[in-house]
Amino acid sequence: MSTLNKSKFITFEGIDGCGKSTQVKMLVEKLKQLGVDVITIREPGGTRISESIRDILLYRDTHELSERTESLLMTASRAQLTKEVILPTLKKGTWVIADRYADSTLAYQGGGREIKVDWLEKLNQFATYETVPDLTFFIDILPDEGVRRQKTKQDRIEQAGIDFQKRTRELYLKLAEKYSNRIIVINGQEDIDTIHKNIWKEFEQRMLEK
Repeated sequence: MSTLNKSKFITFEGIDGCGKSTQVKMLVEKLKQLGVDVITIREPGGTRISESIRDILLYRDTHELSERTESLLMTASRAQLTKEVILPTLKKGTWVIADRYADSTLAYQGGGREIKVDWLEKLNQFATYETVPDLTFFIDILPDEGVRRQKTKQDRIEQAGIDFQKRTRELYLKLAEKYSNRIIVINGQEDIDTIHKNIWKEFEQRMLEK
């Protein structure tokens, strides 16, 4: 359990409606019970500038945004968040749990918007100061289930449609295969408590036994 004293960067990924935000809260609560100093962040957002970019990306009437502009804004928000929050927090020994990070750009803009992933990977490296999460949980659900679960008003990206979500999921699965040492695929079709138990089991094996 001594590894709990060393700061870690853990991210959660998945298509819209997968339930990752709920699982972020549950993991953070568990870690706090164990005495871990931890913060949560979300993307896009997390700083004054990043939240302004989030507003443009998700909530304003900005449907004319091109795919490239969307990618650049996403990574601009990430660059500010990494510089202002993530790196200083990890440096002082505090854990960071992120609701989305760099993999989201590869999946959503690479898969969903069909932009070249190689180009996006280079853009991500620049925006993140080459920061890579210690562990990533990909909460996998079928796109139809994701749409069914969305009960609130959809944001601009959620409105992109089921085919967009299918392409995004397919890219996530490719990333999970490519980076299997970091990305853990979790069955998001299970109930909330079962998903949490499965996440904690993987977490213990990878984070507490090193």
